[in-house]
Amino acid sequence: MHTRQNQKNLTGAQKKRFVAALLELKRNGTYDEFVRVHDRWFVPDRETKLRVGHMSPSFFPWHRRYLLEFENRLRALDPGLSIPYWDWTTDNSPVSSLWADDFLGGTGREGDRRVTTGAFAYDRGNWTINVRTSEAGYLTRNLGRPQNPIKLPTAAELQWALDAPLYDSDPWDSTAPDGFRNRLEGWAAPRSEKWRNHNKVHQWIGGHMTGGAAPNDPAFWLHHAFVDLLWDRWQQRHPGAGYLPDRPLPLGDLQRGRVISLDEPMPPWDVTPREMLSHQGLYRYEA
Repeated sequence: MHTRQNQKNLTGAQKKRFVAALLELKRNGTYDEFVRVHDRWFVPDRETKLRVGHMSPSFFPWHRRYLLEFENRLRALDPGLSIPYWDWTTDNSPVSSLWADDFLGGTGREGDRRVTTGAFAYDRGNWTINVRTSEAGYLTRNLGRPQNPIKLPTAAELQWALDAPLYDSDPWDSTAPDGFRNRLEGWAAPRSEKWRNHNKVHQWIGGHMTGGAAPNDPAFWLHHAFVDLLWDRWQQRHPGAGYLPDRPLPLGDLQRGRVISLDEPMPPWDVTPREMLSHQGLYRYEA
C-alpha cells in the first residue's frame, strides 16, 4: 500500500520523478485520455443527462476512482510514485513550493496567461494542450487573479464544510441547500461569494483549471488528492453519516436518472459509490 504525501514534504528527487512520469504519460497519449474523461463527465445542472463527476453526490467517489486510475498509470511507470496532495489552506501563495520551477512551474505571463516556467511550459516542447475548451495550445494560469483578486480558501471556510452533519441533500445538485458535498465542492457559497473551497481553488489558479478540461493542468491532481483526503476527514468526523441518496430516487423525481445513488454504477467504470467509500487497503495519507 502506497502513501500520498503532502507536496511540501517532497524531496527534490521525488518531485523530479513525479514530473518525469507526467511528461511520459503526456508523450504516450495516456494523459490526454484522462483529460477527455473528465471533460466528458463534467455535466452542469442545466443539462438533463446524467451528472456523475460534478454538481452531484457522486463528486467524491467518482473523483476517488478517477485519481486512483491515474495513479495506477503513474505507478506502472515508477512504482515508487503516488499523487501528492496540496493543502491550499496553508500553502496559499503564488510563491508556495508547488509553483517553483522544479515542480509545477508558476503563474502565466500578462496578456495571454501562458505559463513560461517549469516543465509544463509550452516553450519546453513537452506540454501541448490537445484537449481544448479554448484555442490556447499552451498551458494557462492566473494565480490569485491579480486583476480581480481572489484568495484561496481559509481554514475557517474548510471547517464550515467539515462541520456539515449531512452528506448531501435534495435536489442533489449545485443548489442543494445543505450537506458536506455541496459545501466542499463549492457551489453552496454564502450570498456574498460565488465559490467556496474546491471551486474557489480552481478559480484561484485560473486558466485551464476553470473548465471541464481542468486536468490539462497537473495542479489538478494535487488539488483533488487533498479533496479526497478531506472526504476521509469528514467521514471520520461524522461516522454515522453515510452517502446520500442511499437508494435510487423515486419515479417522478426530476433528478431520477441524473444522479447516482449508493449502489448504482458510475460511468465510465462499473463501480458504485459504495465501493469507493473507503481507500483502506489502497493507499494512505501522510499527515
